Amino acid sequence: MDAVRRVVTRDDLDAVARAVFGNGRRLRGVSRLRGGSKKGVYRLDLDDDSTAVVYIWDASENYWPATGAGADRVEDPFSPASGRLDLFEAAHRNLRQLGIRTPQLLLTDRSGSLYPADLAVVEDVPGDNLESLLRRDPVRAAPAMARLAEALGVMRGHAGPRFGKVALVDGGGSSDGASCEQVVLDRAFDDLAEAAARDPRIAASHDRLRRVVGDLAARVPTRSRYGLVHGELGPDHVLVDRNGRPVLIDIEGLMFFDVEWEHAFLRLRFGEHYAGLSGGDLDGHRMTFYTLAMHLSLIAGPLRLLDGDFPERDVMRGIAEHNLREALAFLPAAQGDRI
Repeated sequence: MDAVRRVVTRDDLDAVARAVFGNGRRLRGVSRLRGGSKKGVYRLDLDDDSTAVVYIWDASENYWPATGAGADRVEDPFSPASGRLDLFEAAHRNLRQLGIRTPQLLLTDRSGSLYPADLAVVEDVPGDNLESLLRRDPVRAAPAMARLAEALGVMRGHAGPRFGKVALVDGGGSSDGASCEQVVLDRAFDDLAEAAARDPRIAASHDRLRRVVGDLAARVPTRSRYGLVHGELGPDHVLVDRNGRPVLIDIEGLMFFDVEWEHAFLRLRFGEHYAGLSGGDLDGHRMTFYTLAMHLSLIAGPLRLLDGDFPERDVMRGIAEHNLREALAFLPAAQGDRI
């Protein structure tokens, strides 16, 4: 059963604002920001015209349907980052230590005394996200893109001792699975089966797609070095501050993993603008395999989200439909050079 959706008001977050800013400023209003399928994202509007952003991890803010016991185990690199303030804190700490810009952290609270859920208050970065800026003014976006490429290079060069979510690795833990490519293969098979259960076109091509997935995975060589990756770094997850610096958000999925996983997603989401982010030497076999796996994930995930009451339904349908076409293009009759 879906959680009852809570309407968060000024009164609900008044104590949070006072904990951050004291009694010298009054909370004037609260507005929910778009996005946030796993957590609530709210802007605090204060009476001196300053603002801040609150992240709330609560079942009532999570639009993803439940997938059974153990589905959110931190040992699974791809488990959802819902309800996990610890993942956010570890990701924020790692990025800040590397000099990667992410909104300044003003407060975290898991006591329930300020609000009946885990939360974090962060700096509100004014201005556009990179997606809007690229669409409206690619020339103005160029410095931010160059700085994002630099940040990706720093993250790529920051090797972890094992693959997995940074909170787990920092604590000395180990992820499920023998290798990144095996974890992706298992997930791709699961996503394919889930997508086939929801769309007849995938169902009709299930066996052929499964063979292609297996063939592509078999070409991937073994590797034991893992870089730091965001995991879902689309241009909508990059804000641009007043100084033109990129600011990474939605960071809870930060993990040590094959950097090709990051770049498969970057190439899908940045499209024609990706070339400046590619960063040179990437394993072509991994990129091809991970790209198909990413398409399958972006079919199964949005279709699963539509089982619930997520409000931006046309957006999710569009994502699933686009990636369905891209996945079917990997079948032998339409397969070309995907590198």
